[in-house]
Amino acid sequence: MSQQVWAAQALESFDAVVSATEGFRSRPGQRLMAEQVARTFSTATLGKVDEESGEAAPTRAIAVIQAGTGVGKSLAYCAPAIALALSRGTRVLISTATVALQEQLVNKDLPALAALMPQPFKFALAKGRGRYVCKLKLDRLAGTGEAEEEGEDDLFAEEEAAARAKRPRHETEARIQFYSTMAQTLSKGAWDGDRDSLDTPPEPEVWSPVAAEGASCTGKHCPAFSQCTYYDKRKELVGAQVIVANHDLLLSSLGARVLPELDNCLLVLDEAHHLPATALDQFACSMDLSRITWIERLSSRGLRIGALLEVEEIADIPKHSAQLRQTLQDLARIVMDVYGAQLKSQPSAWGPARVRVPRGELPEQLIAPLGLLAASAEGFLDALRAISKALRAEMRDKPDEAKRLSTLYAQIGMLAPRLEELHATAQLLLQDAPEGAVPAAKWFTLEVDGDFIVVKAHASPILPGTTLRNHLWSAVRGAVLTSATLTSCGHFDFFLREAGLHGDEAATTLEVPSPFNYAAQGTLIAAETRADPKNAAQFTTEMVDALLHDIARVEYGALVLFTSREQMRQAVDALPTAMRSVVLVQNALPRTQLLRRHRERVENGEPSVIFGMQSFGEGLDLPGRLCESVFITKLPFAPPDDPVGEARAEWLRAVGRDPFSELVVPATAIRLAQWVGRAIRTEEDMAHVYCYDKRLTRTSYGQRLLKGLPPFALEQRAPL
Repeated sequence: MSQQVWAAQALESFDAVVSATEGFRSRPGQRLMAEQVARTFSTATLGKVDEESGEAAPTRAIAVIQAGTGVGKSLAYCAPAIALALSRGTRVLISTATVALQEQLVNKDLPALAALMPQPFKFALAKGRGRYVCKLKLDRLAGTGEAEEEGEDDLFAEEEAAARAKRPRHETEARIQFYSTMAQTLSKGAWDGDRDSLDTPPEPEVWSPVAAEGASCTGKHCPAFSQCTYYDKRKELVGAQVIVANHDLLLSSLGARVLPELDNCLLVLDEAHHLPATALDQFACSMDLSRITWIERLSSRGLRIGALLEVEEIADIPKHSAQLRQTLQDLARIVMDVYGAQLKSQPSAWGPARVRVPRGELPEQLIAPLGLLAASAEGFLDALRAISKALRAEMRDKPDEAKRLSTLYAQIGMLAPRLEELHATAQLLLQDAPEGAVPAAKWFTLEVDGDFIVVKAHASPILPGTTLRNHLWSAVRGAVLTSATLTSCGHFDFFLREAGLHGDEAATTLEVPSPFNYAAQGTLIAAETRADPKNAAQFTTEMVDALLHDIARVEYGALVLFTSREQMRQAVDALPTAMRSVVLVQNALPRTQLLRRHRERVENGEPSVIFGMQSFGEGLDLPGRLCESVFITKLPFAPPDDPVGEARAEWLRAVGRDPFSELVVPATAIRLAQWVGRAIRTEEDMAHVYCYDKRLTRTSYGQRLLKGLPPFALEQRAPL
C-alpha cells in the first residue's frame, strides 16, 4: 500500500471518529494536526533495512507540533496513528511526562476511541518496575516490618537500617500493620499491586522497601512469578497495539526490549517539552563517598555465593573491595581538603551545600584516585556478572531450589546498582572535554545526617540535545512530538536545540493555535511593585501585600504560583486569620486530597485559593469556576544555583554566546506559558491572570516573554 493511501485511510478513520463523537464540534486545528500526524507516520520506513543488498536507506519522519489548549491533541494523534499502525502491522508507543496523562489516556481517551473506531485494537499501560509491588518483599515485611537476618535476607542499605533503628516503636508497629494490610488486600484481589492505584499512595520511604527492582528480580525463576503484578502487566503489553509509557521509562529502557523497538513502531511524545529535562536526569549520575560499608557487605555476599557456585572470578573480589573502600575514603578527604571551606560556609536550610567544578576541570589530585576507582569497580562488576550468570544457570537446572536461589540473587542485586553507579560516575567525572568540546557538569555536595557528614560526587551532561540525538533519535524512524508549549517567544528553535532535532532534515514543525478567543475570555493584569524583583526581600514584602489585596476578592477558585518555598512561606505567614480557611497550601495535604477539597468548596459556592509551586504550574486542569484567577508572584526563572545550568551558562560564555538570551529567557518563556495556561481551559471560561513582576512589561526580554503568551487583553496596574 502506498504512503498516500495509508495517510488517506488514517484521516478517514479520524474523520469517522470525530463525526461519531457525541457533541461533535468542528475543530479545524485538530484536523490540521491529524493530517500532519498521518503524513508523518505514513512516510517513515519501519523495520530492518539491508542497505548492503541494495535497499534504500530508511526514511525518517519526525513532526514537532505545538497544539494550543483546546485543540484536542490526544484525538488528533491517537486516531490517525492507531489507524496507520493497524494498516502497517505495527504498534503505537505513546510516551507522556506524567502518570496523570498516562492514566487519562488509558482510562478515558483510548476506551472512548476504541468504541468508535471500525477496527478493534488493544491498549496497555507501561510503567517502570518500581511502581509495582514485589510480592516476596511485601510478604517478608508484612510479618515483621523489617528484613530478616543478614545470612538470610538483609536487603537494606546501612543508612536505611539506621533510620529504622531510630524509628519509635509505635511507628514501626504502624509500618508492620500497613504492610500487612497491603499484603491482605493484594491476596484478596482488591488491589492490583500498582502503587498509583492505592487510595493514598505511600511516601517513598514506605514504598521503597516493597517496590519491585530489576537488579534483585529473578523473573520466571522467582517463586512468586505466577502472582507477580509487574510481569502480569508486561504480558498485557505483548498483545497490545497501543502502549502508553512515560519519558522516564522510554529513556531508561533504551535497548532493553521492555518497549517496542523504536525503528519498528510509531512513536508519539506528548508533553514533549519535558523531554530535554528528563534526558538530563536519566544520564546524570552520583556517588556517595562517605557511606561505604555496603561495599564490605556486597563483597562478603559475592564471596559466599560465588564459593557456593564455584565461580572462579571471585578470587579478586577482596582486592577490588579493599581498593574501592580505600579510594572512596581518599576521595572524600581530598574533596574536603580542596572544597571543604566552601562547602562548610554555606547555610544548610534548603538542602546540601554544593560546589561546582569550574569548566569541568577536576583538580589534579582527584584524577588518579578516580581512575583507580573506575578500574576497581569494573573488575568487581565483572565478578558479580559471573556470579549472576552462574545463579541463573543454577535456577534453570534446579527449579525446586528457586526460593533459596532467588534470595541469593536478590542479596547481590540489591547492592550491585550502587557499584554500577560508582563506575558510571567515576567515568563521567574523568571525561575530559577536548578543546572546544562541551564539558560535563561536575560538582560535590556535603550534608549532615545526624552526627554523620555525607560527601557526594555528581556529574551530568549539560546539553540534552546531544544526549537525545545519540541515544534516542538515532534509533527512531517515525515520531510526533507535541505539547501546548513547544515554541519559546514565538519560535521553535529553542525546543529543537534542546530536543536534539535542530538541523535534523527529518524534522518538520507545525503550530496549531488554540480555538479559544483569549482576548475576549481573559485579561492579563501586569500589577507592578515599586521594588525591583531582584531585591528579593523588599519585593516579596510588597508583592505579598498586593497578592493578599487581590485574593481577598476571589469569589470561587483561584491558583497562586510561587517561585520558591521561602516566598510561599512568607505569603502563608502574612495571611489574615479570616483568609487562612480559604487557602490550601501545596504539601499540607496529598495532591489528590487537596484538589478534591478545592473542588468541593467551589461546588458549594465557597472561595478556595490554592498556593502552589512549579509542579502546580502545569498539568492542572481546573476549568470554569475552579480557576477564575491565576496569580503569578514572580517570573519563573530557573533557580540560579542549578549546577547543570551553571555549567552550561559558563560554557556558552566561554564560546562567546549569551546564556541569558539563548538559554534563560527561552526556558522561562515555556515555563511562564505553562503557568498562564492554567487560566483558560474551555471555550466558555473567563479568567484573570495577575503577574506582579514588572520586568514582564518593563524589559526587552519581558516583551519576548509576552510574545509567547496567549493574546489576552492587557491591563497595567500601578503599585498599590
